[in-house]
Amino acid sequence: MIVLGIESSCDETAAALVKDGKTILASVIASQTETHHKYGGVVPEIASRMHIEAIVPVVDKTLLDAGLSLDQIDAVAVTRGPGLIGALLIGFSFAKALAYALNIKFVGVNHLEGHINSIYLNDNTPDFPFISLVASGGHTNIYYINSPDNFELMGQTRDDAVGEAFDKVSKMIGLGYPGGSAIEKLAEKGDPSKISFPRTYLEKDSFDFSFSGIKSSVLRYINSNKEKLQSLKPDIAAGFQEAVIDVLIHKLIKACLKTRCSDIAITGGVAANHTFYEKLSREAAKYSINVFVPPKSLCGDNAAMIAARGYSMVKEKNFSRFDDDVFSRNKAGSTGIKN
Repeated sequence: MIVLGIESSCDETAAALVKDGKTILASVIASQTETHHKYGGVVPEIASRMHIEAIVPVVDKTLLDAGLSLDQIDAVAVTRGPGLIGALLIGFSFAKALAYALNIKFVGVNHLEGHINSIYLNDNTPDFPFISLVASGGHTNIYYINSPDNFELMGQTRDDAVGEAFDKVSKMIGLGYPGGSAIEKLAEKGDPSKISFPRTYLEKDSFDFSFSGIKSSVLRYINSNKEKLQSLKPDIAAGFQEAVIDVLIHKLIKACLKTRCSDIAITGGVAANHTFYEKLSREAAKYSINVFVPPKSLCGDNAAMIAARGYSMVKEKNFSRFDDDVFSRNKAGSTGIKN
């Protein structure tokens, strides 16, 4: 089965062709990062307009790269939400029109489930059940995954997501948007033990996150050390990153121990942070827990993960209707995610 995946939830216009939910035949991503960089974050109206311009060329390029024609597509999978409404509507409307014109089925995919499915595009995949962290955009969620179609939400952020915290701290110290890679690169030059920022673990049995406190702590530190800020930037970046990573690792290992899972999958943009992966792998090994991460090209928003999730939805006959609409916030139960 060949599924065309389409992703337009934020600032990437992406398309991919995936065979049997596993083999990527082609994947194309048109990024808007440079456009939004000067604004310090994604401007929804600009993102939507750029999706309109990019969607047809991106799909055409994907078909060309795969050496396939439209009549060889068996189904269309498209991000339905969560995300920016205007951006989502571009991809979702295009997918509807294409499915109607080709007389094939289409499925609206939960973006977060797409990230979880990015791990299945690896040669080496975790065994069920396993714990998955999805750290993407405004989400930092921990899931218990006991089948390809069943995702149980164990914990989520109560305020800022990891990615948002990285972006805001990056802006504070003058690195701009996007913050994840900028913070990680600068942190390599700093000492994570020089500046200790708070770790927020919340209630003893909670798997939720809160990153607003560390963000405020960084801001207070910057305001108290303005005269020597330039020389302190690497240590601030390293100390901030270390604090966030410590909290993520604590929660993930605790989730594994509670559910008796021996595998962890980290997905989403934060999964591309090599420092996080290395430290999590070292800590997890102490408990005989394995850590899995998608290829770096699949950590950010992409359409291959949407096609992979769409494949399992098509197999389950979990089709979408032409009167379905997009949603901006995570809609538990919309597909496989349960609270």
